[in-house]
Amino acid sequence: MEYSRRQKEMLTIKRIVHFASHLHLNNIMYRRMRIALLALFIGLMPGQPLKAQQVDSIAFHLYTDSLKKGTHNYINVDGLQSNGRWLPLTDKELEFRSSDCYFLGNNLVIPADFKGKKITITAILRNKTALHIERTIWIKILPDPDL
Repeated sequence: MEYSRRQKEMLTIKRIVHFASHLHLNNIMYRRMRIALLALFIGLMPGQPLKAQQVDSIAFHLYTDSLKKGTHNYINVDGLQSNGRWLPLTDKELEFRSSDCYFLGNNLVIPADFKGKKITITAILRNKTALHIERTIWIKILPDPDL
């Protein structure tokens, strides 16, 4: 009979507990040892599911102070997790909305003939829709300098 990894680990634990029961220890020491060994092996078992971190807040971390017409403008949104780490978020985790233009993934596409002076964008966390941010960003007016 072939055992799975989990079954092998449980058999190992049972063997250790069985061995401990044959030691000439008093009943209280035996119980304490058994509890300690079980706690040790359960804590060290691989494959135990980890609790996923929750996103507590989201923030825009834009690479520029204005948007360009006729290009794809990447909108960087990061989520602050409950453990204090920042996590980059994509359109899989966020729903993007724009006042005048449209999104392709995290890219805000602004047509070259766009007449507005600014665009308001909104990012909404898909699994917690109450968590959203909105920002108004100006459109670049001056042309790029020659290189």
